[in-house]
Amino acid sequence: MENHASPAPGCQQPRFRYYDLVMAAFVTILLLSNLIGASKPSYVVLPVIGTWSFGAGVLFFPVSYIIGDILTEVYGYARARRVIWTGFAALLFMAFMAWVVVRLPAADGWPGQAAYEFVFGNSWRIVLASMVAFWVGEFANSLVMAKMKIWTEGRALWTRTIGSTVVGQGLDSLIFYPLAFWGLAGWPVELLWQVAFSQWLIKTLWEALLTPFTYWAINWLKRVEGVEIFDTDTDFSPFATSTK
Repeated sequence: MENHASPAPGCQQPRFRYYDLVMAAFVTILLLSNLIGASKPSYVVLPVIGTWSFGAGVLFFPVSYIIGDILTEVYGYARARRVIWTGFAALLFMAFMAWVVVRLPAADGWPGQAAYEFVFGNSWRIVLASMVAFWVGEFANSLVMAKMKIWTEGRALWTRTIGSTVVGQGLDSLIFYPLAFWGLAGWPVELLWQVAFSQWLIKTLWEALLTPFTYWAINWLKRVEGVEIFDTDTDFSPFATSTK
């Protein structure tokens, strides 16, 4: 198994069997979470606490961070960086196409335009907040994951999957909700911070609960791909283009 950040000079880059499929899963979850659940607050009634609000996207958006952890742990930070930029480009394209389609004139007699605009006509604030929060959160998650792997010498995987999520999801929630909804009708300040905190807490708990699956997926991929990558010589700039 490989045990380094990149092949020796003159050697070919390794060919991975499942890297493209993991990338596709990451981008799919990312787009669905932003398309379906990003702007809808929901709630549950908890004993003692009472009504507790949360963003509906929390039901599946954390899966993108789990896949991000898998990408960084198995394929290294540089290849995870490429996937993050791919997801960022997909988000940008989705936002542009939603803007175009919403503004196309509706056919005479079609009753769904108002509902379509409400669901898909996100304001520039929500789009910008989503893009910025995703970019910062995912890169923070991947960076912490890669650095902690070096510090722990590859041991105690759970510490870096959960630790990276605490940082990445915390930044994501802290950026997205204030940037997207601060001052808007229906989003009083107390609700905004409650939802932001709920998002961070639930996402982190999701990561902890799914740790057995994360362990299984990482160990299986490492075995079938034949790699164990440590980013000891990696350029951690988000803007670097190398996969080494």
